[in-house]
Amino acid sequence: QVQLVESGGGLVQPGGSLRLSCVASGSVFRIDAMGWYRQAPGNQRELVATITSSGSAHYADLVKGRFTISRDNAKNTMYLQMNGLEPEDTAVYYCKGFGLDYRDYWGQGTQVTVSS
Repeated sequence: QVQLVESGGGLVQPGGSLRLSCVASGSVFRIDAMGWYRQAPGNQRELVATITSSGSAHYADLVKGRFTISRDNAKNTMYLQMNGLEPEDTAVYYCKGFGLDYRDYWGQGTQVTVSS
């Protein structure tokens, strides 16, 4: 089994920054790529960014230039540095692990609220 635990969410003013973390535990060898997704109330869950095991990153257009995804394989941890936050970024942010066994692993989510 794989467990993913997110942290770092909170309330921030527009223009502010937050850094999310996702720590993987358990059978981490099952994980290949990882990603961040988000879901705002009334909306479907959407891709924010993904990163391969070798560090190649992909971003959704809405966050390009503002968010940076990274991972530290030695610490089994993935990060999302979010700068220039906007109210539209308010959502629950989820960590996802893409399993080598073709399974998807999800964390429980962390709330990000951007408001003045």
